[in-house]
Amino acid sequence: MDIAQLRREYTKTRLSKKSVNQDPIEQFNLWINDAIKADCLDPTSMTISTVSKENTPSSRVVLLKGVENRQFIFYTNYNSRKGGHLSKNPNISALFFWPELERQVIIEGTVLKSSPEQSNAYFKTRPWKSRIGAIISPQSQPIESRNVIKKAFVLEAAKHIGGSIPRPGHWGGYQITPNRIEFWQGRSNRLHDRVLFNKNDDSTWDISRLAP
Repeated sequence: MDIAQLRREYTKTRLSKKSVNQDPIEQFNLWINDAIKADCLDPTSMTISTVSKENTPSSRVVLLKGVENRQFIFYTNYNSRKGGHLSKNPNISALFFWPELERQVIIEGTVLKSSPEQSNAYFKTRPWKSRIGAIISPQSQPIESRNVIKKAFVLEAAKHIGGSIPRPGHWGGYQITPNRIEFWQGRSNRLHDRVLFNKNDDSTWDISRLAP
């Protein structure tokens, strides 16, 4: 198969400076609600990119868990590779792609850890087995085999049968404060619509159209 010849036209709708909400957070909320209503696969999934102290980039998919106080929230292991990157360099990029709607959103900004109270509250809502997994997984570290994780899971689960499961200190939330948000709508002939919001020092936003 010649993958260079794989392509499709984008024809669903259009986007302009006049049609977007003048608040990019509200515009994002509109689009993610559209993605949920359209039954897009994993509509809250986002590819986050971080940079190591050696200035090498790394990307992976996580799930958005909230938009609160104008911040985008996700949860992870603080000792993971991404956590290590963010402890040295708080800059982050998050990409949402909804192919069913021919849309992308790119969010760039910086992160802070969520409060312990906020992380505790979300941790309690996770499925029981997911909470056990968060405790026992040395995320991003080499392991000898899957059996290592399975054994650790069984041993840890046995400790909590019939009881509460406290959030481990190495697991919690991050809050992305955006300074740049781009909305991308696919259009025919690769002449895509791109509307960019850049945050000013006074927290207002400048809006511009970008060339496709």
